Amino acid sequence: MLFSITAAFNTVTDISPDMLASLGIRGLILDIDNTLAYHNDPLPAEGVVEWIEQMKENGIRLIIVSNNFYLRVKLFSELVGIDCVRESKKPFQKGYKLAAMRLGLPKRSLAAVGDQIFTDVLGANIFKIKMLYTLPISRKSSRLLRLRQAIEAPFIPKKIYCSGEQRTVDHRLVNAITYKEN
Repeated sequence: MLFSITAAFNTVTDISPDMLASLGIRGLILDIDNTLAYHNDPLPAEGVVEWIEQMKENGIRLIIVSNNFYLRVKLFSELVGIDCVRESKKPFQKGYKLAAMRLGLPKRSLAAVGDQIFTDVLGANIFKIKMLYTLPISRKSSRLLRLRQAIEAPFIPKKIYCSGEQRTVDHRLVNAITYKEN
C-alpha cells in the first residue's frame, strides 16, 4: 500500500530508542519542516537537539532528506550535526537511495520520519522502508494548509497501539501516540 504508516507520533521527540529497537530500526531518514523545526525556521523545535543526541548515544544513525533548497537544508543540518540530502525530490527514490547509501544500512533497518502524506509517507512506501508519521508541529491555519489537511485527512492514522490495546482516537487530541504492533 502506498500510504502505509508503521507508527504515528504527536512529535518526533516521542520516538524512543526502545521503540526503534523493537521494530529493528537502526537508521532514520528525517524531514525538517514541521518535523524537526517549524516551517522555514532556522532553529530546531523545542527538545529536538536533545532528542538527536539521545538517538546518537543509542547508536541510531540519522540523516536529513529534504525537498527544501540547498542553503536551508545545509545550514540546518550543520546546526544539528546531521548529514543531509538536499533538494531530494521526495517522494521519488533519489534522496532515499542516497541516504541509505550514506547511512550504510539495509532497507529493513531504516525508517523515514515526517509529517506529509504525499511526500514523506508516499516516498517511504515507494522506497519500501518503514514510515514513522509525526503530526505537523505547526498548527498555523493558512488556506493552503487547511486544503492540504483536508486532502491528507483520510490517510492520517486513526488506530493506534497504546497500553496493550488497539483503540481509535482523534489524532488532533493525542499527546503521544505510540507504535502499533504489526
